[in-house]
Amino acid sequence: MNKPQILYLEDDTDLGEITADLLSRKGFSVKWLNNGTEGLEAMNNQEFDLIVADIMMPKLDGYTFLKQIRERGNSIPFILLSARVLTEDVLHGFSIGADDYIRKPFNLEELIARINRLLKVPAAIQNEKKIIAIGNYQYNHASYKLIHNECSVSLSPRSGEILYRLATHKDHFLPRKETLLELWGDDNFFTGRSLDVFISKLRRNLSGDPRISIINIRAIGYRLIIE
Repeated sequence: MNKPQILYLEDDTDLGEITADLLSRKGFSVKWLNNGTEGLEAMNNQEFDLIVADIMMPKLDGYTFLKQIRERGNSIPFILLSARVLTEDVLHGFSIGADDYIRKPFNLEELIARINRLLKVPAAIQNEKKIIAIGNYQYNHASYKLIHNECSVSLSPRSGEILYRLATHKDHFLPRKETLLELWGDDNFFTGRSLDVFISKLRRNLSGDPRISIINIRAIGYRLIIE
């Protein structure tokens, strides 16, 4: 079985060396670089399964790096790392395409659990219906592409998984607590706000069909409605 290929961006030499070494010991193939510019160059020459990137880096910061690869249409799973503690910083990361966010200092076991949770999504898709209709949209769950009027938008893996669950769960209902536990591993305030950001982005992604809406059922979940 091939090792998952991880691109790891961290400019702190001590932390980067330790984390890269421990991830390698846990069965991942890790390419560790210290800035986003080198990260973009690496992605031109190699295929990766997941990216872990610090926000504060020289030359090209984590936010800009993430934004640039999403603008390329690349939906690779992406975890942001940061010592920033403000909720607004975290939510900004999700708004530009991050799948997960871990605050420094972090526990390595937590990082591995988050990585494995994201890597399991593509494997699970193999046994699911690949293309579903959502109003005037077609959603390809295998490629995370949302298609409307011959134009496509690449969703991040977590956005794609949330949309798939909304569209395929009974009555188009997405239970809040269950979704948080399955996708994030906990249902605290922070992850709850993160889910809200993903839902807001999906509303914008689906705004081309006025018949589609995603309503919030307070403290319970969300429902996808197609009139």
